[in-house]
Amino acid sequence: MKLINFMGMRRIAYVISIVLAVISIGSLAYKHLNLGLDFTGGTQVEIHYDTAPDVDSVRKTLDDAGYKNVSVQTFGDQSELLVRLQNNFTKNLGETIVQQLSGHGENPNLVRSDFVGAQVGDQLRDQGGLGLLLAVVGIVIYLAIRFQFKFAVGAVVALLHDVLIVLGIFSLFGLEFNLTVMAAILAVLGYSLNDTIVVYDRIRENIQKSRSNDIIRLCNDAINQTLARTIATSGTTVIVLVALLLMGGDMLHNFSIALLLGIVLGTFSSIYVAAALLVLLNLKRSDLISGRRQALDDGMP
Repeated sequence: MKLINFMGMRRIAYVISIVLAVISIGSLAYKHLNLGLDFTGGTQVEIHYDTAPDVDSVRKTLDDAGYKNVSVQTFGDQSELLVRLQNNFTKNLGETIVQQLSGHGENPNLVRSDFVGAQVGDQLRDQGGLGLLLAVVGIVIYLAIRFQFKFAVGAVVALLHDVLIVLGIFSLFGLEFNLTVMAAILAVLGYSLNDTIVVYDRIRENIQKSRSNDIIRLCNDAINQTLARTIATSGTTVIVLVALLLMGGDMLHNFSIALLLGIVLGTFSSIYVAAALLVLLNLKRSDLISGRRQALDDGMP
């Protein structure tokens, strides 16, 4: 089997990663995330129709009526609509919206109208930030013990790379960031770390079995050896996510986009961030093998 020279293209990959990271940071700093109702608070209205309405037409009608940051999604089936808006909750707001949408579909009926508080956003910001910090510290400790500290640095940078770019893309294109997208981001963390660990484990095995100090070649060998596994895992996951994106409805649309981006970025970063950083950090065979073992392998007494 012909080996692909992944490490030979690492400098191009560095440029791509840096450009994407800078764009993401810039977008997050100036445009911020388009936070959903779960984080900002507002009103949630569920409406049932006898026939399925045109969702785009419903959005335009509410937007023309002056409602701000309206989110309209099918809920359950095509005849159920979930309208989320940041307007303050009032007793008759649900009935008012139903009257304004009476021309879309047949017999619109108000199922429920609820106020959604923004407390969940505050809790997620504080507790989620603390949880992410603890997770990163735990990853560093685990990888430093199981592999070596340079591996831990590469894995953490790869994780931050993937999350930053996913958030940046959501910010840049104004995609709504809600609790389902937050769940996708956490799943991206797990996927990216798992893919990185698989590559790292093979790199370590190759270093321990070989007497060569050519880290670039050993990393290339490891990536090629795990390539079939990576393609099978990523490919089957992407197929499922594409099906969710096309047929999962509006509720799962942004969730599917976040996971698709995460799968692509996680596969990319396991090669061109996590593994390539080992080269930049000047990983040596002696970092993983004791001095006595090194001397025996080199033929010294």
